[in-house]
Amino acid sequence: MSDALAQLIGSLGRGDMGLGHPVALLLTALAIWAAWRLLQRRPEPLPWPALPEAEAAGAVRSGREPRRRAAWRALAMAALAVAVAGPITRRPAAPALEFGLDLVLVLDASGSMRALDAEFAGEWHTRLDLARLVVSRFGRRRAASGDRVGLVVFGDQAFTQCPLTRDGALLSASLDRVRPGVGGENTALGDALALAVKRVSARAQASPGTRVVVLLTDGRSNTGEIPVDVAVELARVRGVRVHTVGIGSEGRVAIARSEGAAGRGLRFARHDLDADTLAFVARQTGGRFFRARRPADLAAVYDAIDALERTERPAPGRRLETPRPEPWLALAGGLVSLELLGLSVLRRTLP
Repeated sequence: MSDALAQLIGSLGRGDMGLGHPVALLLTALAIWAAWRLLQRRPEPLPWPALPEAEAAGAVRSGREPRRRAAWRALAMAALAVAVAGPITRRPAAPALEFGLDLVLVLDASGSMRALDAEFAGEWHTRLDLARLVVSRFGRRRAASGDRVGLVVFGDQAFTQCPLTRDGALLSASLDRVRPGVGGENTALGDALALAVKRVSARAQASPGTRVVVLLTDGRSNTGEIPVDVAVELARVRGVRVHTVGIGSEGRVAIARSEGAAGRGLRFARHDLDADTLAFVARQTGGRFFRARRPADLAAVYDAIDALERTERPAPGRRLETPRPEPWLALAGGLVSLELLGLSVLRRTLP
């Protein structure tokens, strides 16, 4: 019992003890008080003819003893009420390291992403179909590993399709709603990069090494309000690393007509990739430039990025909670034992 009391007093002194069910303390205290009041209702005392013999044997008349007995039992019941309320001790958990990044995926959804030069599952698909598939798989994997992943989509304008989140299902659903030309037919590369840097830098406490942008496009910047070099400087100043991925084949490619366009079928056009600009963006921000000419290349590119971007950082502080009713139960039992031993045995009293 002494060890239990010592732990109890130490926990109270450090302020790391709490109650798992505070309301239960009040309800239990009321129930104990009501039961105590019922027990206090004693019948009227009767004359005792053997009183002189009891006094001769050493018994004494009760004076303060009933009040002392009530005090001991009240303390025991209070300790029992605390035990029922679920006392817990809290202590800081050992600091841990976890992998985690703030990562924004930037997806080109301009008109050229309708190009039908991606073959998988035995059929020809558009570049955007392939990009959605691979980017979705990559994003879900990163979110499952503890990253916060967001999505920026761009054409003539750039917009946030999905904010930073650890919900892989939300990210996949956001990607499924992206269609070619949703933001316009042209390529505002500078606007998209600047918006991605803004989104990934929104959390002030994130360290610079944990901010990453992965930009995928099949063309060259031909519209927008922010020049690419200005967006690159913004990323460099904010400590955002940018990996760039260029996709698509060379020369003239078949492009599906946009939804609602007059006529049906295909048209042929040439959309050359600006590899020099993408390499410049990656080089200036500490990232890497990847080229994916075939569908199989794109999955390998994102696997390589996945292997590159692994950063340890301290996990948020946690406090472990351990149920500790034992000290309070020991205290209640000890008080009852002392009351019985001290007042009922050692100090026998007369009613």
